[in-house]
Amino acid sequence: MEYGLIGSKLGHSYSKIIHERLCGYEYELHPLPTEAEARRFLEERPFRAINVTIPYKRLVMEYCDEIDPRAAAIGAVNTVVNRDGKLYGWNTDYMGFAHLCRSRGVAFAGRTVLILGTGGTHNTAAAVARDEGAARVLTASRRPDPAKGWISYEEAVRSGAQVVINTTPAGMYPDVGQCLLDVAAMPGLEAVVDVVYNPARTELLLCAEEAGVPVTACGLEMLVAQAVWAAEYFLDKPFADREGEIRRSAAALRRDILNVSLVGMPSSGKTTLGRALAAALGRPFVDLDEEIVRADGRSIPEIFAAEGEDGFRARETEQVRRFGKESGLLISCGGGVVKRPENVRALRQNGLVLFVDRPLEALAVGGGRPLSSSPEALRAMEAERRPLYEQAADAVIPNDGTAEDAAARALQALNELFAQ
Repeated sequence: MEYGLIGSKLGHSYSKIIHERLCGYEYELHPLPTEAEARRFLEERPFRAINVTIPYKRLVMEYCDEIDPRAAAIGAVNTVVNRDGKLYGWNTDYMGFAHLCRSRGVAFAGRTVLILGTGGTHNTAAAVARDEGAARVLTASRRPDPAKGWISYEEAVRSGAQVVINTTPAGMYPDVGQCLLDVAAMPGLEAVVDVVYNPARTELLLCAEEAGVPVTACGLEMLVAQAVWAAEYFLDKPFADREGEIRRSAAALRRDILNVSLVGMPSSGKTTLGRALAAALGRPFVDLDEEIVRADGRSIPEIFAAEGEDGFRARETEQVRRFGKESGLLISCGGGVVKRPENVRALRQNGLVLFVDRPLEALAVGGGRPLSSSPEALRAMEAERRPLYEQAADAVIPNDGTAEDAAARALQALNELFAQ
């Protein structure tokens, strides 16, 4: 191969999408499950340039003829170029992480920085923090070791850190929902950064947002930025507008991978709008009510009659968890999905939420909807749920005209959100 990525497991990598869109060359995902396979590959050197991911960022250094001083200091190489049989190594994760923190307003100067995890990415994050003037850099580990300066997670909560950086895979797809640190018990936190990029909001970031931490950031922009720097080494040519390339590539990747979930009152037009948006964005459409019926084998009125609202909501939560952690879906939700906070968290972890807002007088009464069987019930429901819709939503989409008008408004809002 000419260009590509090596690592033990590459099934969920976005590197191929980024590089091929960025430069137009073919970029191959080349999994090497064992160390023996990785060593054989590096000995044979059948490539022009590669990126390297877990667990071979240190191993590859043994095969490099020359290593950039910063990569040598960090102790990890993620970018290798083959020039006439000689291998040259760099660490573009450093540039990617520095870019992420700078673009999101993470301040290190004079701060106590707490890094979760002790792997190769820890060293990268620590190098950036120190170079940016951090007063202290602490390391938390599940295996604390005073000799190495590693503290426990219990001690980490009491560390007085202003910046937390997660470099572990905790909370990464498909094992979403894991969180190593109780950030809500850490007053004075200014920023929480998670290098995980799938999902876009890990449990750690969701908890930080709920705790009111001013700055939160996921690793997606780091992934894109390090790829842009790697491509410059691959081609031995800088981009004329590197910052612009990073912004455009990150927005395009968000458009590809983030779910879009529609919430709103029954009969507010979520299904119609959802199908139109799915077609416009070129992504699969999921109707959660239909998935509930398909999984249970009964209609929604039948579920309500047999088990009441609690029984229905339990089945709804199952489907929200099932689809919320996936990528690139257009999800139309039932009107009451926002009544459970865990549903909103599951929808927001890897996607954007749009509130489809149709005027109360335009909503339908009855129609097989057990909880909106009369105008009075509908009015009371709207009063209860509107604050929940507004709180859950990244944007509000008025649906007071034609379906085409609503779709145009939604696409405009999404384009703005993808670019953030």
